Amino acid sequence: MKKILIVLICLSHATLTYAQEKSKEADKPIPQAEVSTTQQSVKINGVTIPLTAKAGTMLMRDENNEPIALFGFTSYTKDCASNRPIIFSYNGGPGSSSFWLHMGVMGPKRIVVDDPKFMPAAPYKIVNNDYSLLDIADIVMMDPVGTGLSVPVGKAKFEDFWGVDQDIRSMSLFIRQYLIENGRMNSPKFLLGESYGTFRNAGVMNKLLDQGIALNGVVMVSSVFDLRTLIFPPGDDLSYIVHFPTYAATAWYHNKISNKPTSVDAFLNDIRTFTEKEYMPALYKGDKLTASEKSAIAGKLASYTGLTKEYWIRADLRVQAGEFFQELLRDEGNTVGRLDSRYKGINQDLLSQFAEYDPQSSAISSAYTSGFLHYFHNDLKVNKNLTYATSAGSRPGFKWDWSHTGNARWGTQASITTAIDMAEAMSKDPHVKVLILNGIYDIATVFYGVEYTIDHMGLPKEIKDNIIMKYYEAGHMMYIHQPSLEKFRKDVSEFIQSSLK
Repeated sequence: MKKILIVLICLSHATLTYAQEKSKEADKPIPQAEVSTTQQSVKINGVTIPLTAKAGTMLMRDENNEPIALFGFTSYTKDCASNRPIIFSYNGGPGSSSFWLHMGVMGPKRIVVDDPKFMPAAPYKIVNNDYSLLDIADIVMMDPVGTGLSVPVGKAKFEDFWGVDQDIRSMSLFIRQYLIENGRMNSPKFLLGESYGTFRNAGVMNKLLDQGIALNGVVMVSSVFDLRTLIFPPGDDLSYIVHFPTYAATAWYHNKISNKPTSVDAFLNDIRTFTEKEYMPALYKGDKLTASEKSAIAGKLASYTGLTKEYWIRADLRVQAGEFFQELLRDEGNTVGRLDSRYKGINQDLLSQFAEYDPQSSAISSAYTSGFLHYFHNDLKVNKNLTYATSAGSRPGFKWDWSHTGNARWGTQASITTAIDMAEAMSKDPHVKVLILNGIYDIATVFYGVEYTIDHMGLPKEIKDNIIMKYYEAGHMMYIHQPSLEKFRKDVSEFIQSSLK
């Protein structure tokens, strides 16, 4: 009895201590938002545009007005122009901050890289961004919670923001609150997201619409809407099918095609035809495909990709992206890039089945990271005691919740998709337009996978016509390629202006 009493006393003490700790945690003062305001400018087409830049955090509240996060952002606005279009922009990951788009194409300054080569160490070139959209729109760069300066406050925790639905909710909360606090609710509104940011876009456009906020347009940079197109699940041939045209484009770029056609666009049209009429039916047959049929298809796959016929046969006609990166230039001792397959780097293990790193990422990451942090703290005057997280992946316990309630009405899903969110938003708002920008050398989010998804959204023609597709002879971050950077500005500028008519 005495032992039981001691245990009960210990348990009671532990419970009380835990409750006191939770009470102290809840009673912690909410930290103040901190914003640095500076005057900046950008010169576009010979015209200098004065800008007010604000960089720091906003205290974000939930649906019950409870503070839940210090949300990091950088905004550029033109004075006395409150009805200018406003673009909310972010990168992907999930778990990436917005510094890539910020310093690549959106902000008043940009990082110059020696595309498609490796960059040496600092100093890096930070120049006026002639290709920014700041001449026609104000821009807000957003950093999801866990990235940039964004952190949870009050009773909120990081995991409250790390997931498909959690992320869509929090990003939508910020946009709505920003619009209200800055008197911009009646301004034309656009989203511009890259990579997972496009997956997010599809959910946010629907979430905002449900809250009475209609968008004028949405720009998708290097898109994915159905994760099934990327992950090579067992027994599902879709990923192999939609990756194949990008493999072929990469082989064309690296001169691995016999009798190489002059035009990559014409070549890819032939590849689309082959994929739909021969490769896809062959994979569909599975084990019913005869040895002679497999041999014939393997020969054509080899001729289009630079991989040997024997390799395709050993792979059962199915080559994953990581295998392709490693195999294409193996004989040269190189591996090709995932984000941009124009890039190549040293193959560290010539016996390895899968590539061990991404040459494109290695080639430019230091320039973007160091260049941005220099600009952020020295030009934008952000407090140097504040640590900017370029990725949430560096935080302990980072794990993404991939469940999505938007899929619930369709039953169990083999993979998560927000294409149904985009289809719903476009059906409920037949005026909203979507611009999709595709890099043909992007093996991270392949263009043929986007085409497949759009063709399977079940939209009537008049709504599907609101989706515009553009293609670039570059990769995931097409704006690091000078001709594509120029085309990016032209395509997005024309899209914004046409969406306002």
